[in-house]
Amino acid sequence: MSILIFLIVLVILILVHEFGHFIVAKKLGVRVDEFGIGFPPRLFGIKKGETLYSINALPFGGFVKIFGEDPSEEATSGPDSARSFIHQPKWVQTVIIVAGVFFNLVLGWFLISLGFMSGLPMPAGSAPAGAVLENVTVTITGVNALSPAGEAGLMAGDAITGITAGDGTEADITIPDIQSFIAAHGNQEIFFHYERGGNEYEALLVPVAGIVEDRPAIGISMDTIGFVKLPFYQAFWEGAKMTALLTKTIVVVFVGLIVDAFQGQADISGLAGPVGIVGLVGDALEFGFVYLLGFVALISINLAVLNLIPFPALDGGRLLFLLIETVKRSPINPKVAQVFHLVGFAILIILMIVITYNDIVRIIH
Repeated sequence: MSILIFLIVLVILILVHEFGHFIVAKKLGVRVDEFGIGFPPRLFGIKKGETLYSINALPFGGFVKIFGEDPSEEATSGPDSARSFIHQPKWVQTVIIVAGVFFNLVLGWFLISLGFMSGLPMPAGSAPAGAVLENVTVTITGVNALSPAGEAGLMAGDAITGITAGDGTEADITIPDIQSFIAAHGNQEIFFHYERGGNEYEALLVPVAGIVEDRPAIGISMDTIGFVKLPFYQAFWEGAKMTALLTKTIVVVFVGLIVDAFQGQADISGLAGPVGIVGLVGDALEFGFVYLLGFVALISINLAVLNLIPFPALDGGRLLFLLIETVKRSPINPKVAQVFHLVGFAILIILMIVITYNDIVRIIH
């Protein structure tokens, strides 16, 4: 089920991105030769006007073929060359390239807004002004994989419903009381009760020292989480604010990763590839549909930011080439540009293989 949902999510995210390129190119008068769902080999297609709309065999997203985006003799000097991408003003090319990123951001905004209308989980301290928090619980927000909590299978998103010691004493369900109770029962068995996806579970844990300074702990971070439900007009406003905040945060993370890479200190062990994302999709769905909405919104915003990185084969790389052409006032040799994009694509594939290997290693261990 997780794999199927992952494929559906992947197709939606990529199609939204490609539809952005497609619709903006159409509106600006640039010829679009094909809009495909999935990747070749082609199963069938319907031609409407000058564009072929195709369904393809590999269900991993989609693509758009814009006339002249990859320069050819026909696009350069053919009878319809005036409508090719390469003969458009730089601002037109820029808008078409950025459109995919913009549509991914809009999708993230829409999904977060939909989450607010359905009831979005968020920390009590981060709730919008005037919003009422419903179903407030102390919730796990992070788990140390090598801690007692990690080994017992606790996950971020689990709502704590009770903690009982072997002698029958119970903790009050507030963050300070939970921390004090755990610290007071070092090297003793405690029964940890929690809720996940509407189901109740119990874990047997033994707090140990060394996870948080010298006091006994089980390896979790917690926050007071409630569900915020807003009317549609406020939901879209708060959704826009959260989308902007998430975009800023993701940009900072990517910039830090790139800087570390140039300094030879990049750590990609925490990045998730397709295998890791399948697991995360399953986790999000286990907690509930609104969690899945939030996760897909986060991935869509990540995809938007990733595509703006000035690296060959990404939209940001194409924007960089446009900037270079603008500065030098002459086009880059198409063959040179193609080589750079192919090399960039190969590097991205290698990086994806490495990240996928790390995903598999994490699962095995």
